[in-house]
Amino acid sequence: MSHPIVIKWGKETAEVNLVPTGGVKALKAELEEKTGVPQDRQKIMPKSKGLWKGVLKDDFDLTSIDFAKVKAPIQILLMGSAAKLTGPKVKTVFLEDLPPEEAAKVAPEPSGLVNLGNTCYLNSVVQCLRAADPLRKSLASYTGPTSNGAGGAGMADQSNAVFVSTLRDLYRSLDRTTEAVQPSQVVMSTKMAFPEFARTGPQGQPMQQDAEEFFSGLLNIAAQELRGGEAIGAGFAGRTVGDRELMGATNLIDAAFGMKLEETLTCDETAVAAVGGAGEEDAMDVDAAVAGVVEPPVKMYDTARKLVCNIQGGADASSQVNVTHVAEGIELSLNGKLEKRSDVLGRDAIWSKTTRIARLPAILTVQFGRFYWKETPDSQDHAGVKCKVMKPVAFSGTLDMYDFCTEEVQKVLKKARDKALAEEEERINRKLRGEDIKKESGDGEAMETDEADGKKKAEEVAGNGDDEEDEALKAALAMSVEEELAPVGPGLPDNFQGQYELFAVVTHKGRDADGGHYMAWVRAERPEGAPEAEKIGDSDDSNDDWYVFDDDEVSPCKTEDVLKLKGGGDWHMSYLNFYRCKK
Repeated sequence: MSHPIVIKWGKETAEVNLVPTGGVKALKAELEEKTGVPQDRQKIMPKSKGLWKGVLKDDFDLTSIDFAKVKAPIQILLMGSAAKLTGPKVKTVFLEDLPPEEAAKVAPEPSGLVNLGNTCYLNSVVQCLRAADPLRKSLASYTGPTSNGAGGAGMADQSNAVFVSTLRDLYRSLDRTTEAVQPSQVVMSTKMAFPEFARTGPQGQPMQQDAEEFFSGLLNIAAQELRGGEAIGAGFAGRTVGDRELMGATNLIDAAFGMKLEETLTCDETAVAAVGGAGEEDAMDVDAAVAGVVEPPVKMYDTARKLVCNIQGGADASSQVNVTHVAEGIELSLNGKLEKRSDVLGRDAIWSKTTRIARLPAILTVQFGRFYWKETPDSQDHAGVKCKVMKPVAFSGTLDMYDFCTEEVQKVLKKARDKALAEEEERINRKLRGEDIKKESGDGEAMETDEADGKKKAEEVAGNGDDEEDEALKAALAMSVEEELAPVGPGLPDNFQGQYELFAVVTHKGRDADGGHYMAWVRAERPEGAPEAEKIGDSDDSNDDWYVFDDDEVSPCKTEDVLKLKGGGDWHMSYLNFYRCKK
């Protein structure tokens, strides 16, 4: 026979049927099912008289209760927590339990490359180019050689295809593991493509190679394999890059790394004679028949995949300019003097060479002229010796290329700069007037409001008469109106201002040009939505996160650590700087 019982549990009430013959355990089991309170936590006490005294014990005999004498409804009190230990809503997964590909995506540091015997030159360049998006994306779509040949040409094509394929596979391996990767296949294909990299020392050990030579060779082979619109489009994330932007570039390397250079030669001697600036001695060297005649300048065009920061002083060896900053070294490398025949003078004369950039790249590489060949006339073999320049040359996180461009490119860059300056001034003025509330609060209609305000202001100015201030304001507003600018290079962002940000550096440590050690320093990608890092002192450079790759050892560092790699001691100093167009 069962008896209905009302259970009072906190603020809740439940009903159960008590079967005295089932005992206390059966009652507790039913209470656990109803309330979720575990049996070992249950404390059951009577509320109605005639049941039991105090807390119900497990050995209490329920059949001893005379339920006929208990006033209905029979009530008991239950005490105990129903909280149970449950698992977390999101399962905790440890890094070592993830598949290698997934672990590589969330690893705190990227994977390194094992040194296979003086291969730090290769490891450092590969790690830096790992952050060059156009090259990585184009390599990912590479499926095989783009041309076939016969005989020796066919062998060359095959070695090029093997080199590019192994480089593509190496990047895939780096992206899929947290462990250091052995670049065995790339080292082997490098020695196939460049036999000079297979040289060994007296004891048979691999010889140290030049990182810049490997970088230039890599670009040369990649330029032969990553050709055509498909490879270029893949490099720029499927974006259609027209002939107007490419300006003659037919492969991904020239499109992403290449620059079109305009070289202008002017004859110094005829120019001096024409303006009467020569002294009597100089004037004697100029034929009377050509006095006052200026040799027309000679313009030539060439392509280059890197710029050189001349440390010792200019393209001509006689220059003794003290270079302290990368911009000064680039300027000196683009200008110089040379001896060339003058048709006006009918003999060789001194000419000035001025080089300017007519097409800008998406990825800009600057080589520091650290190594040079020094003649040794007093030695027995007169073979000369390769030396290293140790002097410091500073650089910052941003490189402005405006002054190194042709006038045509500068006009386009200036329009973008003027527009950005006008927008910044307008933003400051609006903030001072308290009119930028929407923009500060992130309202999506802010941009539309700005455009509408600009049109309204232009209309107001147009109807205010001939006041000079109004005319100046009208001109400034007209200048800031959206207009399509001529492209200055493929893959560059809209309204590009000619500024590049540093994203990778190859450094060399040691005084021996044929030895030492190379390392890579690569900027870490800032997570989307993450706040900008704090500035370094009074500079405009943000102290972002970087990684330093010492072969298989990878360590975190900061921008301020990278900017100290300017040289001047036995520590690592910059040899190759990689910049990307700043958005």
